[in-house]
Amino acid sequence: MTEVILAKCGEIVLKGLNRKGFEQRLLKNLRAALRDVGTFETSLSQSIAYIEPVGEQDVDAAFEKTCRVFGFVGVTRALKCEKDIGAICRAAAEYLPPFLKDKKTFKAESRRADKRFPLTSPEISREVGAAVLKSNAHLSADMHHPDVVVMTEIREDAAYIHAGQTPGAGGMPYGSNGKSVLLLSGGIDSPVAAYMIAKRGVSIIPLHFFSPPYTGERAKQKVVKLAEILRDYCPGISLRVVYFTEAQKAILENCREDLFTVIMRRFMMRIAYEVMRRHRAGSLVTGESLGQVASQTMQALSVTDATTPALTLRPLIGMDKEEIIRISRRIGTFETSIEPYEDCCTVFTPRHPKTKPDLRQVEEEEKKLDIDALVGAAMENIEIIGGEQ
Repeated sequence: MTEVILAKCGEIVLKGLNRKGFEQRLLKNLRAALRDVGTFETSLSQSIAYIEPVGEQDVDAAFEKTCRVFGFVGVTRALKCEKDIGAICRAAAEYLPPFLKDKKTFKAESRRADKRFPLTSPEISREVGAAVLKSNAHLSADMHHPDVVVMTEIREDAAYIHAGQTPGAGGMPYGSNGKSVLLLSGGIDSPVAAYMIAKRGVSIIPLHFFSPPYTGERAKQKVVKLAEILRDYCPGISLRVVYFTEAQKAILENCREDLFTVIMRRFMMRIAYEVMRRHRAGSLVTGESLGQVASQTMQALSVTDATTPALTLRPLIGMDKEEIIRISRRIGTFETSIEPYEDCCTVFTPRHPKTKPDLRQVEEEEKKLDIDALVGAAMENIEIIGGEQ
């Protein structure tokens, strides 16, 4: 008998003729996630991924990794055993108690994919339920509202026993829905935006704007750490750091103070667009939420968007701060995001930013700048940190 992991596919089961491509991408991502924790055989059948250790492996770590793979809606630890009712009942009695110790009621269910198995599903459930009751005296059966469902699955290759399912990451397989350049700051919002868009199958190229000496090395390392956390969900990502001091100084010295933020954002979008074209990505992604700060009013976003022809995706646009913080805590970025090291956006915030900028006024201010030269200089000075891209 071997402990394995079963992962249930999510919405890709609704796909038609292209479903196989999504399944192949999902398995590829799963294998990439497990690469650092041991050797596991993986396969996919009837919308379930089977993850079996080769020899002694860290199943705990593999389980945690699998829960972070986009495309799975549920992940379960199970015992694989011989397709014999006696062996199945012994397995249930020996394997399940740790999963049942805090429960009061249970229900036994069975799924018989292999119709050659001599017992029907109700008969299997009755035998396994009796074995569970015998080895867990504190439990009682409840067919309607049980605390936990004990499941027996009879597959072609073996029988599988498990109790309870942990929610998976959901969404679509990472990389199955195009590629985007993500503007990644050191704040709370943009790492959550990265997670949300990656959950829809979009692979990301994180781009950070760094302005030494106005922002220090610790601010940069904070963003490097955020990118490392995101790598659990977005395999292989590499962080690109744009040295942005020259452009910010030019804006500071030549443009109206109340338009600093929107002009700076427009420069960021221009540079991000050039990175997008260089890597043949399909869109830009930002962590903006409507009305959250002065640069995120409808008028300011419209002026920002007018800078490039790029499709700009804003996965947080309708969320409030509490919702964003809740997700950041769940994905593990919150504690890093609140470290007190300012990025280039906060250092150069004007005292009274324009909340309803006029595009013509902004374009007049930008005539004071050599836009092409500043964007070109930034593009020549991009540092790539980590990842496989």
